[in-house]
Amino acid sequence: MRNSTKNILLTVAAIAVCTLYLFHDLNGSYDYALPRRGFKVVAMILTGVAIAYSTVVFQTITHNRILTPSIMGLDSLYMLIQTVIIFFLGSTHVTVTNKQVNFSISVVAMIVFALLLYRFLFKKGNQPIYFLLLIGIIVGTFFSSISTFLQVLIDPNEFQIVQDRMFASFNNINTDILWIAIGIIGLLIFYAWRYTTYLDVLSLGRDNAVNLGVNYDSLVKKMLILVAVLISVSTALVGPITFFGLIVANLSYQLFGTYKHKILISGAGLISVIALVGGQWVVERIFTFSTTLSVIINFIGGVYFIYLLLKESRSS
Repeated sequence: MRNSTKNILLTVAAIAVCTLYLFHDLNGSYDYALPRRGFKVVAMILTGVAIAYSTVVFQTITHNRILTPSIMGLDSLYMLIQTVIIFFLGSTHVTVTNKQVNFSISVVAMIVFALLLYRFLFKKGNQPIYFLLLIGIIVGTFFSSISTFLQVLIDPNEFQIVQDRMFASFNNINTDILWIAIGIIGLLIFYAWRYTTYLDVLSLGRDNAVNLGVNYDSLVKKMLILVAVLISVSTALVGPITFFGLIVANLSYQLFGTYKHKILISGAGLISVIALVGGQWVVERIFTFSTTLSVIINFIGGVYFIYLLLKESRSS
């Protein structure tokens, strides 16, 4: 089956899943339920596309299909920000109760952290990309340790609020934040799409890319900043989803079996939409909100991650 046909089928499946989620069991409450479901679907599409694009690009840069952008410590930084705010200011402070303020603080802090990290590592010339990943792992572990320490000391009632921030949630999406996220992610994807063909060359490795006329270092820096901003916005919008990018990116690789990033990224985005919207429908209609979508995704993603590790070890 041709890749174009596969993309068409995925598009049809994504539309069908979104339609099912929007109109199933409405019982005539169109004025109230339909807009709320619509905002959820838009948030899931936005998050899915951002994570899918970021993961595919990040794996292309690192030449490793079992890594995700969360290895840079952005998810850990998000949890540290939420924990510090609630620990020192309390759950009734405006930075907690006002979602626009909380969203802005989280996005700005994560972007500034990523920029400072890249600036520091690329300051003295070319640094190996794996050195950047190593620093990201160390810093992420450091952030997680501080968060855990503060969570042990925090008031039990306020810890419930921190605990809610640990898992991605598509319920009660703030429309003002959603519009801001749409603008940021939409502009970034539009800007980055012209670099898709360069990513095809980038996947050949540094030496081959340089020989083919690609400004490797400049492109890698741009893509890393782009990935950091996309992950920051999507994480601040709904919360951390650690293994989701790993799942959709590798499913796209297996399904399409091509090096062309236009096909891989669009396929991963469609798979993301199907997984998020379909998974949220299962959580709401079958599990009746007894669990969260991020818990299911992280469980499946953890198992899939182990499978990929075993597969890589056997092939090597």
